Amino acid sequence: MRGSGYFVVMFFCFLAFMGSTEGKLQMGFYSKSCPNAEKIVQDYVNSHIHNAPSLAASILRMHFHDCFVRGCDSSVLLNTTSGTNQTEKLAVPNSTLRGFDFIDRVKSLLEAACPGVVSCADVIALVARDGVVATGGPSWKVPTGRRDGTISRTSEAMNNIPAPTSNFTTLRRLFSNQGLNLKDLVLLSGAHTIGVAHCTSFSNRLYNFTGVLGSQDPALDSEYATVLKARKVQKS
Repeated sequence: MRGSGYFVVMFFCFLAFMGSTEGKLQMGFYSKSCPNAEKIVQDYVNSHIHNAPSLAASILRMHFHDCFVRGCDSSVLLNTTSGTNQTEKLAVPNSTLRGFDFIDRVKSLLEAACPGVVSCADVIALVARDGVVATGGPSWKVPTGRRDGTISRTSEAMNNIPAPTSNFTTLRRLFSNQGLNLKDLVLLSGAHTIGVAHCTSFSNRLYNFTGVLGSQDPALDSEYATVLKARKVQKS
């Protein structure tokens, strides 16, 4: 069996694919226009991520949520300004996203070095990789050249981002909508190897699946369910 590092690397191979629809991605895209771009990102991450190591998982999640709506175009960063349109950032799946200030600080350093060159979409992709590496995870190649999107809609985030409560049928449909197959679904799900899952996201499967107190989801592996219940007791 391959280790979790394989899943994380494959996870970003697929995110790179999803982000390649606008412009061609390539290694060293900024080698001439902003030769120190990737070093600036890496140096900042290495210097600051340890002040809040949980941000590595948060920005990894931000990257995933961004890529599942219109590709990896940083539209998840856009704020609602005027009119009736609500941006992705305000959608329920994104209400608990963290790390926006961290991305802003990295972007400001790049703007000081190379104004108007490095896209926010590439910043998210690079920070996600460097954050995982800096906190003990594997490394992987990140091609760059993504373009920033200007369209961001709450409705699209609601309709496209998989919920933690989604069943297999729903997950397969949502992944298929992004041009991803069953193998992609397994690999991307396996990439969730850092961070934490809150008990409220799955407690109903352990204690109240049918609406009757104490009922457990029969599809949940019984040994794994026992482990989860034990962990809850230990922390209570």
